Amino acid sequence: MNQGILIKATFVPSQVAYFLKIQLYLMRRTNVLLLLILISFSARSQQGSVGIFEAHGDVGNNVMPGSAVFIPATGQYVISGAGYNIWGDHDEFQFVWKKMKGDFILYTRAEFLGNWIEQHRKVGWMVRKSLDGKSPHVNAVEHGDGLTSLQFRRTTGAQTEEHRLKLTKANILQLERKGDRYIMRAAQYGQPFQTDTISGIDLGDEVYVGLFVGSHDADKLETGVFSNVNISIPMKGESNENTGMTLGSNLEILELASGRRDIIYSVPYSIQAPNWTPDGRNLIFNDAKGTIYRFDLASRTPTPINTGTITHNNNDHVLSFDGKMLGLSSSVRELGGSIIYTVPIEGGTPQQVTPKGPSYLHGWSPDGKDLVFCGERDGEFDVYKVPAAGGKEIRLTTNKGLDDGPEYTPDGKYIYFNSVRTGLMQIWRMRPDGSQQEQITSDNLNNWFAHISPDGKWFVYLSFLKEETPANIHPPYKHVYIRLLPIDGRGEPRVLAYLYGGQGSINTPSWSPDGKKIAFVSNSDMTGK
Repeated sequence: MNQGILIKATFVPSQVAYFLKIQLYLMRRTNVLLLLILISFSARSQQGSVGIFEAHGDVGNNVMPGSAVFIPATGQYVISGAGYNIWGDHDEFQFVWKKMKGDFILYTRAEFLGNWIEQHRKVGWMVRKSLDGKSPHVNAVEHGDGLTSLQFRRTTGAQTEEHRLKLTKANILQLERKGDRYIMRAAQYGQPFQTDTISGIDLGDEVYVGLFVGSHDADKLETGVFSNVNISIPMKGESNENTGMTLGSNLEILELASGRRDIIYSVPYSIQAPNWTPDGRNLIFNDAKGTIYRFDLASRTPTPINTGTITHNNNDHVLSFDGKMLGLSSSVRELGGSIIYTVPIEGGTPQQVTPKGPSYLHGWSPDGKDLVFCGERDGEFDVYKVPAAGGKEIRLTTNKGLDDGPEYTPDGKYIYFNSVRTGLMQIWRMRPDGSQQEQITSDNLNNWFAHISPDGKWFVYLSFLKEETPANIHPPYKHVYIRLLPIDGRGEPRVLAYLYGGQGSINTPSWSPDGKKIAFVSNSDMTGK
């Protein structure tokens, strides 16, 4: 056993009482009955592994024993640690870790438990060369007084250095490794990230990666609660509009009121663009090969939908408002690319709607009579409307530059779309005849694909960082936000989800019928699993 770490998972009686206090706190926060979970905790924790992590223990010498538990019912990690500090030339804290190689992106929502007064207590992500207390490391940390910083020790036993972010009391912490460069992104939940970077930190290829808690008091435990914990493995290199969608996929459901994210299905290949059926029982998505699936939310199993000879379906598929019909966009090379079809939701022989491509479907009218889509005609991408039964196309936008992602509001009074006409990609809306076009969002992000809530009061949309992605493309495998705004665009956008994804994450309407949740896809290279 490494002298600098003590693996200790069993509870002494005082720790049992302490964790019962945690149980009561979490019950108030999550409304989940955790007592049975905690009763069974001791037997599980002795196995060493904690959730997705290999082990946990106290880094440093003679550290007051800490503890860690993963709660499957809530997806939370509850970690308690003591120790003099994580600073100077050595560290003392509780560490929950796994060994990793290569590049990665670490994400969590981190909170302190209770109202302790120690301003220097710490929670966060850490990457270490070893489990020795003097090891070189990089950490993204929130302090007890709200200080949020990127801290690092360059070599064994060297003094810890720090980059302080301007924001305080961040509870969203992300730490990314790209070679010898480490990028910290932090935010108060709902706000965009602030970012800081340190380069030239050589921790070796294989490192210890995990969550940590330190009390800044050798004689007292402090506790952190970590939610929405995720480790993503990014693609090698940088993605663009021609990047093939090959990484693994996490199908996620997010609860708007709490921000809680649940991964309900993971596969080591690309699935894209979940639609929620009006009965609330299923999601509809496609895979990279072009098959459309119905995903049963109760059994969490996918079943292919029969689309006849139309088998090259992309991620622009939309359900009619009544849930009886499914609109498809499928590649037909001899017709110019993506062609729009409709098919009964139970499957059958698709009916062709658009005569030529590219035509990318994005919305049905509430009465089911019309479809709206992004079409390229004569070298220009614009929004078009066409009868669902087939017929004459009507061009609704005529400005130069890309207009895309049209979607009707549930009352049929507006079509929302995104346009690059003012420089960055922004959300616009217009009347169903193309009149009264007005800009709804105006900020320094590239905003795509407004999806309207079932009650017509809100919309969610996908935002790319302008420093990562040009305005007129929406590639996969980028850092993106899913954000929320009132239907008129007034007020400050609220970030609902921070994820590694993009193209295929939320192309199409994906609200739950009750308006309380959304579904989307995040990505990670899962070939190493």
